[in-house]
Amino acid sequence: MSTWEIIVIAVVLVLALLAAGGAYARRRQLEATQGRFDANLEQVNRDLAVAHAEDRGWERSALEDAARRAYAGERDGAEPGEIVLTQVVDRPGTDDDKAVFRVGADERLTLGRRAGEWVLETLE
Repeated sequence: MSTWEIIVIAVVLVLALLAAGGAYARRRQLEATQGRFDANLEQVNRDLAVAHAEDRGWERSALEDAARRAYAGERDGAEPGEIVLTQVVDRPGTDDDKAVFRVGADERLTLGRRAGEWVLETLE
């Protein structure tokens, strides 16, 4: 085997080791920051939904009150725990608008607007 072949093999091996080490380090970095990223993303989504609702002239307290009433009506007067606006769907006109809330840890409540009033569409 000639000298230049040995040099080429050595360079290829070094590059392969660098690539494998870089991939391993990046994977570890992503694993270490995934929880914080998910929490930040969830907060940004909530903030965006609130900003969108306020931008469209929707009264947030009226939305939350309607969501609480709808929940209580579906759950025999039970008071919802934490209620968080997670999504606003603003279609042309007002009768196709929707507001989606997370209720507690795992329930999803969707309100729709009918004749200017917020009414329950789904509670999952």
